[in-house]
Amino acid sequence: MHMSAGSPRLADVTDADQPDHQPDPRTRGVLIAFEGGDGAGKSTQIARLTRWLDARGRELVVTREPGGTELGRQVRDVLLHGGAVSARAEALLFAADRAHHVDTVIRPALTAGKDVITDRFMDSSIAYQGAGRDLGAQEVKELSLWATGGLLPDLTVLLDVPVDIAQARRHRTPDRMEAESTRFHETVRGHFLALAQADPDRYLVVDGSASSDEIATVVTTRLEATGWFGTATT
Repeated sequence: MHMSAGSPRLADVTDADQPDHQPDPRTRGVLIAFEGGDGAGKSTQIARLTRWLDARGRELVVTREPGGTELGRQVRDVLLHGGAVSARAEALLFAADRAHHVDTVIRPALTAGKDVITDRFMDSSIAYQGAGRDLGAQEVKELSLWATGGLLPDLTVLLDVPVDIAQARRHRTPDRMEAESTRFHETVRGHFLALAQADPDRYLVVDGSASSDEIATVVTTRLEATGWFGTATT
């Protein structure tokens, strides 16, 4: 359930304090996050899931981090296409964007009964800044939970792709994050998998090297099993 009485203090956020992230479709929308390394195929699967939910008559908001708000677009430009940014500043900028994103887009949509699909959420910060930048996964997790007021996705879809395959999929000049070393991206991938192993009820890990059809089937099969959504309308 969403926290309703103000945000927790950063020092008070522990594993035991995390909210129940099982949605109640009768009272609010469902939050689905897609995670994975750069080149994992998130955009393709988000588009397919959007069509699947549209066919079930669901009201839907599709967004991303960073970039889901005007502030987020400015933060995205600084973080991905600007000059050097220190690791701590990077983590704080992502957290600031996430706080604003949740307050102005995600939480209002969920409260209005709309489903939300986001391309990246807090687990990206834990994997990229906490593990990849070696800032400490637990510290970045606590920062993100504080920024979101404890909001967690109801389902996190991790598209897992070997780093060499993901890098081969790029057909444009890499941004600042994509241009990091293979070792960095291997660390990020490993931590995503560790997060999924630690929270299997929230995570769905999918082989991102499978075909687009196969991946979409795995995702929608999991969602059908939840009972959160109705059947397709004719």
